[in-house]
Amino acid sequence: MRHGKKFNHLGRTASHRKAMLSNMATSLILHKRINTTVAKAKALRTYIEPLLTKSKEDTTHNRRIVFSYLQSKEAVTELFRTIATKISSRNGGYCRIIKTGFRLGDGADTALIELVDFNETYNSGESNKKVTRRSNRRSTKKTETTESQTTTDTVVNETTNKEASENKQEETKE
Repeated sequence: MRHGKKFNHLGRTASHRKAMLSNMATSLILHKRINTTVAKAKALRTYIEPLLTKSKEDTTHNRRIVFSYLQSKEAVTELFRTIATKISSRNGGYCRIIKTGFRLGDGADTALIELVDFNETYNSGESNKKVTRRSNRRSTKKTETTESQTTTDTVVNETTNKEASENKQEETKE
C-alpha cells in the first residue's frame, strides 16, 4: 500500500531523478521559464522553491547548500544576484505552472513552469495599479468638493471678466 507516500519518483532511479531535477532547476534559473510535462513541473517546483527561499539571505553557507543542489556556478550567481532581489518581498509561491495541452508524439500533458516575478505580461499591470479605497462616504465628499470648485471657478471667471471690461473702458476713454 502507498499510504502517505506523496513523493513522485517520475519512473527514474534516485540518482537519475536528482540529476534531472538539478538540470531542470538550472535551466529554470538561467532562462526564467521552461516547457516540460506537468508531473516534472510539479516535482521541480517542490525541488526549487526551498532553494529560492535560501537565496534571499546571501551567506556563504546558503550559497554552498544551493550549489550542492544545482552543481552550476553560473546558476548560483544568477540566483543570488538577480532573482533574490526580485523575490525578496515574496513569502513563497515563486513558480507558476501553466498547463499547455498535450504533446503530439505521446500525448503527455505538458506545462510551462516559470518564475512569477519575471513574467512581464502579468507584472506590468501590477506596477501601474493605483491602490484606492472606495466607500460611499468618500464619494459624496468628492462631489461636494467638485461643486465648490466649480462655484469658485465661476466667481473667479466673473471677476476677471469684470476687470477685463473695466480695462477696455479705460483704454477707450484715453
